[in-house]
Amino acid sequence: QVQLVESGGGLVQAGGSLRLSCAASGRTFSSYTMGWFRQAPGKEREFVATITSRRGSTYYADSVKGRFTISRDNAKNMVYLQMNDLKPEDTAVYYCAATLWADQSMAVMIDRQNYWGQGTQVTVSS
Repeated sequence: QVQLVESGGGLVQAGGSLRLSCAASGRTFSSYTMGWFRQAPGKEREFVATITSRRGSTYYADSVKGRFTISRDNAKNMVYLQMNDLKPEDTAVYYCAATLWADQSMAVMIDRQNYWGQGTQVTVSS
């Protein structure tokens, strides 16, 4: 069992930065590929970024590539999402997720996630 708690969301102006954190419980954290997803009002939840369990290989949605950076600290059971050059279209609830899939093609899929956090709101004003 893994419990995920996100923090770090808030209101920021376009061009600004935020750092999201996800605290995970459970001894098997290092076994999971961790990811960030987001859901904007009226839209479906979408993939943002993933990071594999041991090698730390990362993968990003095209919409955030070059602006967002995902990282993890297995010793602290933490996952982070550094978001730079934020745009109004980045406004959404951001969710941390954990999956046992190491294959990135599976790890990016919503229905392949084993655990979800409760989400944290990010609002980017223009």
